[in-house]
Amino acid sequence: MIKHITLTLSLLCTGLAFAQIPNASFETWTHHTGGGSAGYDTPDSWGNINSLTSFDSTYTCTKGTTGAPSGSAYIKLTSQTVPIVGAVPGIAVTGTISLSGTTPSVSGGFANATRYANLTGQWQYMAMGADQGHIAVFLSKWNSALNKRDTVSFTNYSLSGMVMSWTAFSIPLTYQKGSIPDTAMIVLSSSGTTPVANSYLYVDALAFTGTVPTGVVTVVNDRAATTIFPNPAKDKSTIYYYSLFAGQLQINITDISGKIIRTSSARIINGSNDISLDLTGLIKGVYMVNLTDGIGTESKKIVVE
Repeated sequence: MIKHITLTLSLLCTGLAFAQIPNASFETWTHHTGGGSAGYDTPDSWGNINSLTSFDSTYTCTKGTTGAPSGSAYIKLTSQTVPIVGAVPGIAVTGTISLSGTTPSVSGGFANATRYANLTGQWQYMAMGADQGHIAVFLSKWNSALNKRDTVSFTNYSLSGMVMSWTAFSIPLTYQKGSIPDTAMIVLSSSGTTPVANSYLYVDALAFTGTVPTGVVTVVNDRAATTIFPNPAKDKSTIYYYSLFAGQLQINITDISGKIIRTSSARIINGSNDISLDLTGLIKGVYMVNLTDGIGTESKKIVVE
């Protein structure tokens, strides 16, 4: 990506200490009773939706042991069909997850004060039909002056093709700001915006490697970093927008028929911009946010709850 992300990321932690990825090789799991006589297991320090689907003994996050490339276990994320809800993605996040329909939202993160260059690990994955899984990494820093989080780095890596045996990977992180983060979040998902049952993503031996010097920004175009969080949202959201020049950004919210519902504008700088998006008064539904600058127009979908 960064054109779509199936999860709503809302980082709440503000720790400043150095930390590597918790339970990065998925060796420690906790057993839960319920959801059938056998119960189910969840990886420590990783949120998932097993507790939300246990009524039907349907689990999108399970423990793999056979042929683990590192240690004795790994994580298996598999998109499943849940009664009433429909197909849901297999998701794991270094935080907590809530589920509304088929759209999960996540919060939390872990303390991290290092500008890492890459996320590495071992994986297998396969998408069914037009589905496509992804791995997202979000590094942020608390802005006490504005009482909100600034995005330091946001990377969403789409899983193209398929990898049917354990393979090493390295995902380079993209930086929108030159500052040092204080919090990190990792999202693993077996599906994209429209989950298809039986798509899967297996992961093991996660690690951050390398560093990016302070002050370095790696976004090289004005479109790559544009995203809206949270999404779905209720009263407000934030547009993360990277521009190659300073100027004026026109913001039009339209319904799915193209009718303009709300219009606003914002001054933008050369670099990363965090723009507040007012959604108060809008009825629940799907809208398009059209962003127009001196180059052209870009559109993003947002769901109002």
